[in-house]
Amino acid sequence: MAAESRELRRTPLADLHPQLGARMVEFAGWWMPVQYSGIIAEARAVRERIGMFDISHMGRFHLHGALAIPALEQLTTNDVSTLTDGAAQYSLLTNLQGGVIDDIIVYRLASDHLLVVVNAANAERDREWILSHLPSGVSLEDRTSQTAMIAVQGPEAVALVSRLLSGDIASLPRFHAREYVWQGSAVLVARTGYTGEDGVELIVDAGHAGALWLALNEAGAVPCGLGARDVLRIEAGYPLYGHELSEYINPIEAGLGWVVSKSKQFIGAEVIRRIREQGASRKLVGLQVEGRMVARQGYEVQVIGQTVGEITSGTFSPTLETSIAMAFVQSEHSRTGTSVQIDMRGKLVPARVVSRRFVSNV
Repeated sequence: MAAESRELRRTPLADLHPQLGARMVEFAGWWMPVQYSGIIAEARAVRERIGMFDISHMGRFHLHGALAIPALEQLTTNDVSTLTDGAAQYSLLTNLQGGVIDDIIVYRLASDHLLVVVNAANAERDREWILSHLPSGVSLEDRTSQTAMIAVQGPEAVALVSRLLSGDIASLPRFHAREYVWQGSAVLVARTGYTGEDGVELIVDAGHAGALWLALNEAGAVPCGLGARDVLRIEAGYPLYGHELSEYINPIEAGLGWVVSKSKQFIGAEVIRRIREQGASRKLVGLQVEGRMVARQGYEVQVIGQTVGEITSGTFSPTLETSIAMAFVQSEHSRTGTSVQIDMRGKLVPARVVSRRFVSNV
């Protein structure tokens, strides 16, 4: 109740979550479900069948205008100009020092209409950053409050949503979006996700969100909270802003050079190109940890008693039934198979460097 009294923002689905048994917490200024039946059960539901998440707290900015694409080309690392109508791409907003302001997804809905989905914790800052760099004739419409966003993820997700929307969503390629109509309301269906499983993310008007959520649940999608979402994204090796990404972390050391154009000009481009050429002094790696103890953010990574890095995220993986983590380590210790130790409050726990893609089915 105390958290609610601080006037946290509420998604269009906020009232439904407690009715379905969710435990609610404050997250990035929003009142959000952290779990329903339990984090492990929810994570397994996504890996084995279908889970759904309320991700309406993520920012949804629509850019309108003939110069919308050139404007975003200057702000983002990936090549927006290569997108065709209905296509999307993972990208980054970077600062002059080459640090990451946020990781985003850009959708081209038309030649003069782009949708940018940003992280909840950074939405206000992202909006102001983008607005401050838009040329005359390009407008930004923030539709975060007017819409809801629901992620439906898992091996049976696409089939379920196809039945519900009476559409062939299996024909929609990864990182593409298409509009469908459900009960008279438009639903933008994007073949994207943050779990390492196939699935979709749905954007619908706020007034229709509750009915869609309940219909998905009745059709077999298991409600999941932020706790399971974090476990799943760590298993998939996906970064989370404030952990694997920040204004002081550049894309090369974060292993995101693949979303950074080598040719176009954008804010921070020269700094990032120099780091790419010279090589990053540290790298983001996956760690398979011995036993079940969870390596928390900030724990030191050591080699022969010397600190060589720091944990950014860790969890117990219900899929692999072992503890896993991500960490920045000095580049000379980043090779796959390297043995390290993690200082867990004075106890040195063995681990070894592995691929960050612990689990991925897409």
